[in-house]
Amino acid sequence: MAFRRFRSLCMMRILFLSATIFLLLYLVIVRAMYATVVITGAAAAVQIYSLIKFVEKTNRDLARFLSSIKYSDFSQNFTGGMAGPSFDELNESFESVMKRFREISLEKEESRRYLQTVVQHVGVGIIAFRDDGEVDLINNAAKRLLGVSHLKNISALDSISPALLEGIRNVRPGERILVGAVIAEEKMQISLFSTELRQRNGSLTLLSLQNISMELNEKEMDAWQNLIRVLTHEIKNSLAPIGSLASSVEGLLLPPGRPTGLTAQCGEDDIRDALQTIQKRSAGLLQFVDTYRDLTHIPKPQYTVFRVSEMMGSLGKLVHSQAGGERISYSVDIEPGNLELTADRQLIEQVMINLLLNAVQAAAGTENPSIRVSATIDEKSRAVIKVADNGPGIVGDALEKVFIPFYSTKKDGSGIGLSLSRQIMRLHRGDLTVTSTPGVETVFRMRF
Repeated sequence: MAFRRFRSLCMMRILFLSATIFLLLYLVIVRAMYATVVITGAAAAVQIYSLIKFVEKTNRDLARFLSSIKYSDFSQNFTGGMAGPSFDELNESFESVMKRFREISLEKEESRRYLQTVVQHVGVGIIAFRDDGEVDLINNAAKRLLGVSHLKNISALDSISPALLEGIRNVRPGERILVGAVIAEEKMQISLFSTELRQRNGSLTLLSLQNISMELNEKEMDAWQNLIRVLTHEIKNSLAPIGSLASSVEGLLLPPGRPTGLTAQCGEDDIRDALQTIQKRSAGLLQFVDTYRDLTHIPKPQYTVFRVSEMMGSLGKLVHSQAGGERISYSVDIEPGNLELTADRQLIEQVMINLLLNAVQAAAGTENPSIRVSATIDEKSRAVIKVADNGPGIVGDALEKVFIPFYSTKKDGSGIGLSLSRQIMRLHRGDLTVTSTPGVETVFRMRF
């Protein structure tokens, strides 16, 4: 309707202009009324100018309207943009279209902010990058996992963890892989899942990262505990009758002062020694099983708040007493000095005792033996206690096995100390890890 009015108005202007020009020609040719001719000519010129400005004004507003749509600039206002009441409906149409575009733009912006908020608050790390490695998106979970505040290109991960960067480059769309990486001196098992998104200007890789080290370790410890329970049950059920029968047979066959034909034939001393051996071995195996059963009977932590410096003060005496004749250098560094833990002090002290005794045994016999204990707050606001020694270190596959129950690198080791210590840290929602450079340094880290 507005465009019909525009057409009618243009036709009326043209008709008036034509009439004015016809009158001008009539006055010039027929009447020769020159004064009137001048006035009529001026009126015709004004009408021509008014028609041109009218059309140009319409074209400018229409061009402004289309340009606003093209560049998504919906702040333009078309109310009263064209002079005259005949264009009010056209102005209202333009304004209605702009209003709808504003609503769509706001809805799109709200959806974008909503999705961005969800992505930033989700607990799984997410990175979106292009074929050249340029990062379009990295959420807060990924930043915390990688220990970075920003990431422009995935190639920058080479300085953080070359193994992780290689895994990201090798993972195929739709594939899930597990990568072992060391980030900020912390061993992690990172699950990578990749998805490829096709866009007009190229492809975009959406990568999810999740540290599942704790879940894997908990499953591993659960498996070992189940195994230990089964072994304990079966071995005790087998050994208890052996000990009981051995004791009964000894009493029946070898009563004091009454030799029998059997003992005379076979030799009383040999039978007695054999039965005593069976009995002692049975008792030893029962004690062995009871010792390892401790792995599955760790009490729940009784949480208290205590200062790390107080705990270290009592443990320092243990180191000096266990060092014996060795002159082991022992140092403690706590930063801040008033650092406190919320944990079960007795269980944590048990872990520290295990680590310190292992450190004493490792450092003994080396040149200038030393043990260094440090406690601090890491970049993720977690309390970390480190126990480092300059012993021979842990080499090869042993580094991955030291926390496995029954495994020990020492000839007289039981193989339960480190496993028990890691379980205690798990009960505190923390972790116990180790890194070692043979001949230089071995560091155990307790993260809370």
